Amino acid sequence: MTEKAFENGLKIRREVMGDYYVDRALDNLSDFNRDLQDFVTRHCWNDVWGRPGLEKKTRSLLNIVMLTALNRSHELEAHVIGAVNNGCTTEEISEALLQATVYCGFPAGIDAFRTAKGVLEKNGLLAGTNEAT
Repeated sequence: MTEKAFENGLKIRREVMGDYYVDRALDNLSDFNRDLQDFVTRHCWNDVWGRPGLEKKTRSLLNIVMLTALNRSHELEAHVIGAVNNGCTTEEISEALLQATVYCGFPAGIDAFRTAKGVLEKNGLLAGTNEAT
């Protein structure tokens, strides 16, 4: 792959995930994980996220649902912010999570709602409540 593919992937990654998230990932580079970060930036962000077939907003909602299915709360946290950066509303995120709950199971859905709620509250996008999820 070319350096252009890496740079374009890095640009898309920053647009979606934000500078803080990307800088944190890149600041943790080592000989052990350098190839992984290069691979993710080129293939995930350039080759897939850079494709014209879906809007970034749609890709974000798909990621939220897939990460719910996989029960990957750490990545879900990051992609909830990515979804907001791509123009998703809290209502759209909630609807995607509700859809995922039906197909992925209630424990996965409840955990995903809890994760997303915490991220949205932390970023001032959702008022805090005393609800369990």
